[in-house]
Amino acid sequence: MLLKDKVALITGAGNGIGRATAIRFAKEGAKLILSDFDKDSLEAVGKEIEQAGAERELVEGDVTSREDVTRMVSTAVEKYDRLDILINNAGITRDGLTTRIKDEETKFMSDEKWDQVINVNLKGTWMAAQIAGEQMIKQKYGRINNTSSVGALGNIGQANYSASKAGVIGITKTLALEWARYGIAVNAVAPGGVKTQMTAAIPDKVMQGLLQHIPFGRMAEPEEVAALHAFLASDEAAYITGQVIFIDGGLTAGA
Repeated sequence: MLLKDKVALITGAGNGIGRATAIRFAKEGAKLILSDFDKDSLEAVGKEIEQAGAERELVEGDVTSREDVTRMVSTAVEKYDRLDILINNAGITRDGLTTRIKDEETKFMSDEKWDQVINVNLKGTWMAAQIAGEQMIKQKYGRINNTSSVGALGNIGQANYSASKAGVIGITKTLALEWARYGIAVNAVAPGGVKTQMTAAIPDKVMQGLLQHIPFGRMAEPEEVAALHAFLASDEAAYITGQVIFIDGGLTAGA
């Protein structure tokens, strides 16, 4: 088992990549602190992991709230006296073009859409890393996997999302430099298209066009991203830090 007895906090654990990562970590022997703002999905994945015989604690919360994130980390420390791994997975999209096009208000990037995405994807990532990092520094050990995206390279209608995911890369590299002396590895996982609730709503015609740009010709399964998280969180990846690993079926190979 790659993560036997390691204590891991996973944000956005209720669906998609977060859920798949929670299940994979449970199979690898980790003790889990699972968080999500969606109570129903969080309880569903918690029940699934409990039935598999793994240890887990559920913390309903919002990564934009310092109080909530502190409670997530405190839950791990109070129960296990440590926190070994943070998977910064929580994220949202609120798409819209930067300027109004032919007065199509629904396609306009409002201040609200901008702030929501930046707060969850960028501030939430930084704050969770900051609070978890304080505990990991005391331990002189830690693994932090942040979630970036191929969207960090730019995508039409996603100025807010692209900015947030590019910012995650900057946070990752900075924290890797600041915390290497404490034995803390900080890396970023940057998925391309993944089969999740977010991508399920994409019309078939649009999806076929997207797949034409992926050398493998398909979307990733959430379990494939979870496998990368498991490796980076393990001691087998102990000498890897400050890296951004694209898991995108070759989409950015020629970039």
